Parts: sequence; structure tokens; C-alpha cells
Amino acid sequence: MQTTLQGASVTLRPAMDADAPVLTRIRATPEVYRRWRGGADLASDVAADLADPSIQTFAIEYEERVVGAIQWGAETEPDYRHATIDIYLDPTVHGRGLGTDAVRTLARHLIADHGHHRLVIDPAADNEAAIRCYRKVGFRPVGIMRRYERGPDGTWHDGLLMDLLADELDQGSGPT
Repeated sequence: MQTTLQGASVTLRPAMDADAPVLTRIRATPEVYRRWRGGADLASDVAADLADPSIQTFAIEYEERVVGAIQWGAETEPDYRHATIDIYLDPTVHGRGLGTDAVRTLARHLIADHGHHRLVIDPAADNEAAIRCYRKVGFRPVGIMRRYERGPDGTWHDGLLMDLLADELDQGSGPT
């Protein structure tokens, strides 16, 4: 059972089926769709994410409204154990430090409550805003994954693999 997590500005609560319409709307915005592409039916993609037992999805709430989602999964093989994080936010709240707060809050939970010693995240290599956000939490670049993902235009794009070791987490004092 997932728990609700409180950040400095955001609340992360277990996402529910009732969140699907707003999350679908956010995913459909051009700024998010460009990074979080989906199939022809975004509503089905969001519903599949919410139903996937290998992914734990939280709705990101700010000022009592859902403004995005953050999810994590885990590699459970003992010799390679780590957690992965993915996030998207409504463009209307970009630039307020909410992404940093959400990532930091989830990272703290994964380290303290789930015992992960290493977290990974993989933004598009040209997504400077996301990379800045993740660096603020303590993630460091590992390397470029060439032609890592296909964009909505059908061409392949590079990804940046970033990781964070538990003792590198920047605890922060509030949104940045």
C-alpha cells in the first residue's frame, strides 16, 4: 500500500482512476506530450500506467489540485537493486520548483522507507529544465544513451542517464 508523502510545497498521494482525466489532459499538452509521448489513445496509456503493478504512481497535488504525476519502479535483482523515477507536470506550474520538490520528496521516501541506495532517472538529453531540476536534488549525469527513445516525430533522440546515491541526496529546505 502506498502512502501519502508531503513535500515542502507538493503532496504526493497514490494516484487513482479518478485522476486519469486530468493526467490525460496534462499528458496531452504539447510541452508534456513532446517528452511523454503516448499512443493514439492517451487516456488508455494513463489508465495502463495506473493499473501497472510494477509502477507506483503518485498524483502530484499543489494548492489542492492535481498538477502532474510522479512514478517509480524498481529493479529487484539483489545484485542490481535500484529504483527509477519518472515525472511530468502541467506546464502551467513549470518554473516554480514543484518538480524539484516532488523528485526530492519521492527520492527521500525511496531511500528512507524502501532502502534504495541508488536511484536513476533518464531525461531527454536536450531537456535542460528537467536536468537542472534533477541536479538540484543531487542526481549526476552518468552518460548519454544514444538514440534512446523515439519522439512523436518518429525520429530517435538521445537520453541522459543520471543517478543519485543515497548519501548524495540534497535534502533541501524548500522549493527551488
